[in-house]
Amino acid sequence: MIRFEGVSKVYSNGQKVLHEIDMKINEGEIVVLIGPSGCGKTTSLKMINRLIEPTDGQIFIQGRDISRENPVSLRRDIGYVIQHIGLMPHMTISDNVALVPKLKKWPAEKYLKRVAELMRMVNLDPDIYGSRYPAELSGGQQQRIGVIRAMAADPPIILMDEPFSALDPISREQLQDELVQLQDKIHKTIIFVTHDIDEAIKIGNRICIMNKGRIVQLDTPDHILRHPADDFVRSFIGENRLNRQESYPTVAEVMVKPVASRPSRGLAEAIVLMRRHKVDTLLVVDADNRLLGKSSVWDIQSHYQDETMTLQDVLHEVPAAVEVTQPLAEAINLISKHRIAYLPVVDEERRLLGVITRASLVDVMAERLSDEV
Repeated sequence: MIRFEGVSKVYSNGQKVLHEIDMKINEGEIVVLIGPSGCGKTTSLKMINRLIEPTDGQIFIQGRDISRENPVSLRRDIGYVIQHIGLMPHMTISDNVALVPKLKKWPAEKYLKRVAELMRMVNLDPDIYGSRYPAELSGGQQQRIGVIRAMAADPPIILMDEPFSALDPISREQLQDELVQLQDKIHKTIIFVTHDIDEAIKIGNRICIMNKGRIVQLDTPDHILRHPADDFVRSFIGENRLNRQESYPTVAEVMVKPVASRPSRGLAEAIVLMRRHKVDTLLVVDADNRLLGKSSVWDIQSHYQDETMTLQDVLHEVPAAVEVTQPLAEAINLISKHRIAYLPVVDEERRLLGVITRASLVDVMAERLSDEV
């Protein structure tokens, strides 16, 4: 979709702000440019709509060299959202949103329909807000208008230069959520500049970390968190994020007391035990507490009328178990892989020590995360 090839920028005072940048941005993804002040992220963004021209190298959009494009026409096909919004104070909200479609000579019926559609998409009723002026809206509402104005002419590319940084934390969180939800519907190619790594992780399909005019790492948020390219990335992300995985609890900390029984127990006894502990499955162990299998309430009920039967007769193999010394991640993978609500925890001799349930997992993990915050 967008391709940088050997792009550099040197200003007239000799300052080189970009050094031979190579980068490819795929169609329909959000790529976040981030780094310290002066790293070149905003310069790179503004080169895409030719507000800044490169000194060397080329930028392509859909295979076309943009240096050969008419800059005015190019900009009308690229949405642009900035920190200070830039709404026209003398124009109504409806007219602000319709600005580019009008410049592109859309018929009134078409652009008015588009304005109403976009305003509803960000939960601003066009019948209420369309005739108002920017000064009559809150900062968060104005920023929503700034975002949809960039989308009004249905451009394939939207550039966003720290659009939420001037907002209060609550409004900022809301707009981040709304952008992610909106992208699920519109599937635009979005290049987003920010200085906030949490914002980048939250909204980006990929993050481009820059420093001193160079790309240090360009990858998915998860891969960057797991495999930072160097000490700069590690420092920029923050040790608390990198070490969060290491602070996860152990299997022993997550497991809870199991509800278990011997294979010789009768079915009526088993039902009473299950009712008392409010479970629908019993784990069955031998005299040495070794895990033999499981019996569900459905297995027991279907044979309940036969008074000669015991749990041994309705015993089934447990699909998976985890050893107490294994990483918690392995337990989570087993729960997901086998689509089970609980996972027995055993020692190396398969003695039953406990059970991990989805509820116990969520409780402990939530407690850990709240402690970190």
